Amino acid sequence: MVLSLRQMEIVELARAEGKVLVEELATRFGVTLQTIRRDLSELADAGRLARVHGGAVLRSGVANIGYAERRNLNADAKAAIGRACAAAIPDNSSLFLNIGTTTEAVARALLGHRNLTVVTNNLNIANILAESESCEVIVAGGVLRRSDGGLVGDLTREAIAAFKVDFAIIGTSALDNEGELLDFDSQEVHVSRAIIGRARQAFLVADHSKLTRAAPVRIGSLRDLAAIFTDRPLPQPLARKCADWDTAVNVAERS
Repeated sequence: MVLSLRQMEIVELARAEGKVLVEELATRFGVTLQTIRRDLSELADAGRLARVHGGAVLRSGVANIGYAERRNLNADAKAAIGRACAAAIPDNSSLFLNIGTTTEAVARALLGHRNLTVVTNNLNIANILAESESCEVIVAGGVLRRSDGGLVGDLTREAIAAFKVDFAIIGTSALDNEGELLDFDSQEVHVSRAIIGRARQAFLVADHSKLTRAAPVRIGSLRDLAAIFTDRPLPQPLARKCADWDTAVNVAERS
């Protein structure tokens, strides 16, 4: 089943809040109760949600949504974030790019750069940057995760340990109010930590929807990063924390 953008957002809301209600969703999206009931029924038939009285709940609280769905979700915001982050990367730099649809947006925005060395555990990013003749692409080998083209595991971490780069650009599945970066796959988290540890500066790229999500495995904290690139201002309490940590907050402008 191919989900509509509204249905993808409903699944995201259910993941963040545990339960969604028909009336609240109808108000949020400006559609009829009947439309929302139909959305929930289709999501239940697809195995994404379970119907309950007045709404629906998530079937599983520990799985991420599908890769193709994530790529389409907030695509304009991710493209803007990608451009903003790429603008902060000078030519003649070395960098890590990890698994994620937003880091892939960064890779597309880097195609105009010169003399980059990019280490990645994301086969999609390797294919994107293969178009640039002036970019050297190094793939950190490991166990292939077929769902999204990611490479994870001990071999990936060992490969990353051989490098020390200028920048690490990472994504995350969720970002909480304390500035904690969270994900679903512990193997991917171990790789992300290794990437951060082998870079002189680390940037997070994350659209606003990550602030409404929850995930069970901790990557690290914004306090440990040089900057976050996002598409909307952070909530004031988190923005103040970033100021105290000297973590720059860059809000991308959509074209």
